[in-house]
Amino acid sequence: MSGIFEEGDVATTPGEEIWARWVRRTLDQPLPTPALLLLEGAAGAGKTRLLDQLREQSAAAGRPYVMLTFTTYGVIVATTLAEDPATAPSDQGRPGNGPAEPPNGPHRRTGPADAPGGRAANGATTAQSEGPPSDPSADQARSTGQPPSASGRRTATPSIGAGGPGRQEAPTGQPSSASERRTSTGPRPVLRERFHRDPAALARDLARLSESTKSLLLIADDVHRARPLDADLVRQLLERPPTGLAAVLAYRPEELRTPGLALGRPVDHPARLTLTRVRLEPLDSEQVRQLAEVRLGQERCPPELIARLQERSAGVPQVVVDLLGQLQDAYGQRDRYTARDLDDTGTPPRLAELITGRLVSLPEQDRLIVFAAAILDGPASAADLHTVAGVPADRGRSALLAALRAAALKEYDRGRYDFPVPLAAHAVYQRIPGPVRQDMHARAAEVLSHRHPPESIDWVRLAAHRLRGGQIRGWFKAVERAARQCAAAGEHQTAIDLLEQVLSRPDVPMETRARLAGLLAHSAVLGLHTDQTVRVLRQMLDEQSLPSAVRGRIRLDLGLVLYNQAGRGLQGWVELEQAAEELEGQPALAARAMAALSMPVMSSVPLERNAYWLERVRKVADRSGDEEVRTAVAANSVAILLETGDPSAWQVLEGLRSQAAVPARAPHVARGLVNAADAALWLGHPGRVAEFLDEGVELAAKAGAAYVEQDGRGTSLLLDWMTGHWDGLGARARAFLGESAVMPGPGADARLVLGMLGLAQGEWQQMAAWFAGDARPLPLGSPLPHIAAAAGGLVRTALARGDVEVASDEAAKAWDRLRDKGVWAWAADLAPWAVEASVRADRPAAARTMIEEFASGLGGLDQDSAPSAAAALDWCRGILLEAAGGPADAVACYRQASQMFTDMPRPYAALLTTEAADQCVLKAAADRHDRPDPSSRSASPDPPVSSGVAGASGAPRPTGERSTGKKQRPSKGAAADSSGSAASDGWSDDWPDDETVTRALESLASCVEQLTRLGAGWDAARVRATLRSHDPTAVGSRRRGRPSYGDQLSPREQEVVDLASGGLTNREIATTLHLSPRTVEQHISRARRKLESQSRQPLNRPRGQRDT
Repeated sequence: MSGIFEEGDVATTPGEEIWARWVRRTLDQPLPTPALLLLEGAAGAGKTRLLDQLREQSAAAGRPYVMLTFTTYGVIVATTLAEDPATAPSDQGRPGNGPAEPPNGPHRRTGPADAPGGRAANGATTAQSEGPPSDPSADQARSTGQPPSASGRRTATPSIGAGGPGRQEAPTGQPSSASERRTSTGPRPVLRERFHRDPAALARDLARLSESTKSLLLIADDVHRARPLDADLVRQLLERPPTGLAAVLAYRPEELRTPGLALGRPVDHPARLTLTRVRLEPLDSEQVRQLAEVRLGQERCPPELIARLQERSAGVPQVVVDLLGQLQDAYGQRDRYTARDLDDTGTPPRLAELITGRLVSLPEQDRLIVFAAAILDGPASAADLHTVAGVPADRGRSALLAALRAAALKEYDRGRYDFPVPLAAHAVYQRIPGPVRQDMHARAAEVLSHRHPPESIDWVRLAAHRLRGGQIRGWFKAVERAARQCAAAGEHQTAIDLLEQVLSRPDVPMETRARLAGLLAHSAVLGLHTDQTVRVLRQMLDEQSLPSAVRGRIRLDLGLVLYNQAGRGLQGWVELEQAAEELEGQPALAARAMAALSMPVMSSVPLERNAYWLERVRKVADRSGDEEVRTAVAANSVAILLETGDPSAWQVLEGLRSQAAVPARAPHVARGLVNAADAALWLGHPGRVAEFLDEGVELAAKAGAAYVEQDGRGTSLLLDWMTGHWDGLGARARAFLGESAVMPGPGADARLVLGMLGLAQGEWQQMAAWFAGDARPLPLGSPLPHIAAAAGGLVRTALARGDVEVASDEAAKAWDRLRDKGVWAWAADLAPWAVEASVRADRPAAARTMIEEFASGLGGLDQDSAPSAAAALDWCRGILLEAAGGPADAVACYRQASQMFTDMPRPYAALLTTEAADQCVLKAAADRHDRPDPSSRSASPDPPVSSGVAGASGAPRPTGERSTGKKQRPSKGAAADSSGSAASDGWSDDWPDDETVTRALESLASCVEQLTRLGAGWDAARVRATLRSHDPTAVGSRRRGRPSYGDQLSPREQEVVDLASGGLTNREIATTLHLSPRTVEQHISRARRKLESQSRQPLNRPRGQRDT
């Protein structure tokens, strides 16, 4: 069991503090009186790990030790005491010692002692043996024929050397004589091992070893396996201990021959012997969490995984480690592991063998009681075990006693019995014969159905027993009761799983199907969507005999599932409109359908239609007199009120909060808070978003509203992206996406975050993959704010590639979607890139129209109510002003937008607008050196338009070549002021002055640093290249001439490699860094040679994990 914890693991078992103090006291100096420590712990508790550490510490301190490892066939003696080869024991061939070869035949190994299989922790391993054991306590003794070492690991068997039979030659590099060993100060003492079958030989060896030192450290492992005569030898030593003796006895208390007596009989401990007992208890949940996070990684270990790990392992360290290993073997380094993943890995082989060995040690009749415990799969009373096993009480009592003696079962509180490790039940369950298993399940169902009071019956477990016991009709009834019980407890996903299982069967009566379908629909709205749920509900709607009232209710819930969890907004809209008509006679239910139809975020229908349904539902809710309905309506209406700038939104939200204490209304309150958080996020109020999310997600978790909880967690990813908390965000988003793969609604949050991170990091292929998706593309099945933001990212990358027409077309399509919907607050992440694409495509009129529509569409939304949109509007105006030849006014707009983004905060957008302002200043300054005489301006021709945020998008100049630093005049009709009307010329002979230019350079240098810290590698490289083109000293000066970097990558090569590793083409890299594609090709070629790579692929991840 050694090696449970690896170096760096932070979890420790309780009781180790006492152990550590005892070890320090023992090793610091020889003890004045003998001392004994009893180290007890169940299988897998970590005893051998502590003994291995003690051996290491003893060797490091120069303290010799003797270690005894007991087996059912004899004792392995390992010692670091210096011995004279002439006097070392050689018991081979003595009567009773047995052959020198293992029963399976000779297995002789020669060579260095630290070869695979040997233990060289103390410098070397040698062995002397009377005959290697065949010991069931060590698997390798049976499977390989190699004798176990003192630590339980495989070691080399003795070879016949020059020293004669049974003598092992000293390993190479170690002292070869006793005198050399005694005088050597370099290497640690040699570890020697030998095996004793004969207790008399063991007695002589112990006596000789104890006499050879005045401070003997005796370590005994697996004492519970000691044969009576071997145990007597240790008992005699402890009854007459040498003065300097320090002894440790390690054993499993549950496997002692005589419970409570480590050596089988009482020991007459002398008064001068100091006794200490240390019991290694299981790990608690916090220690299990620490161990799992060390082994798997913190982001990969959600709380539900830790809880299941603790529950199934009972905190036994070895079982925990084995389960973690199985997870890694089964799923590799995935982004997030789940409790279901853990369940699917099964029972670790080590645990399965342990419990199976204990099971088969029982007589066949006694095994029935262990089988019954596996069927019940949890602590059970003796009476329940007797009943399920189908044996009389007296026979069951004797079988239970036998199972306890064999440690197959363990007594818990108040006379309840279960396996020492709950996961062991699965291994035993697999060994129960089929007919026996079915009969036991039927009897278990009967036992559970008679629990008192009836409210204490666990209907989920009862349903499972009836199904496995072949009681199908009873299973239908139990599932209905279980679904109601789960829904009342907020465990909607469990209810969904049970109901889907029943409704998928054709033999369910229609009356039962109608009831169960209603329960499924109710839980599906709050649980997590599956395609199976949608199929079952659609099948129910196709049933002609379904009552109309039930049909309307099922259609309502199907529409909600499609609208919310499934991300099929238009399909959900159609079902909800029909449900609203079918439920006209049930105003409470009709109001829920109408409230969903008033939500603007999940469908492309015009905002006016959402407003129509909002007005209707308010009237219906007021007439219904149902407070739960009113709460549900308020939860849906708060979002549309916020998005349209209605000041009553905050009053509605406070009213919602006041209903949180009512259990029936809590899910609606949680949904309203999460809806408010999502709306506030896109409006630009991150401070309020965090407040709403914390409250809403916590309430959803308590109410069992799994979908609402997951929706809130998705919004928190978007919040981290917007507020610049990018450290580990990619891993969190992928993990979230993995667990919400069947729910495209919340999954769209993670995909948008991953796509935007990919854009900022220059991983454009990954960005396109996240935005395009596979079965459920982001633009088709996602909320409209997500679609607009993703479109903004696609437009920006097209501009960066120089694909102006592609960018302009994508921008026009996205803008049409926003125009059709009419919620202009959602344009903040699209508008600047759409305006730039229009300007770059020489469509200034289209750009002006976009700005006018944007400003007009915001209506009552001002800087206070929609700061993101207000900042984006200023950004757009700056783009158009710069293109129209008004750089000073453009800079003012950029600066104002940057300040608003900073105040929110949205640091990435703030940096991009700061960069736009600084670049505008630098380009205007460069133009001063080339500016024509004012008197000749009217005669000059009109050059092409250049966008002031070409740097922020990464786009090339209109010619597609490297910038010359010359300012180009706008085309006719391009000039516009901040509102979109005609502007003055904007050219000034004294702007920008040198101080303004210096500040712009300093600001750009700061942008590089901040973008790098943020994790926007592509943006940082792009701005660094721009800064270098204007002022090479701003990014680090060097001596004249080309420096030599030898085998190391130069800064420029590293920059190119970083961008290439993200999937950018040579042309895209050239555009980003203001280089020619040929120069980029040369940099990559040199980098490949230095990195010994034959293609671009091995260049990936050169700067470590890119996962910000």
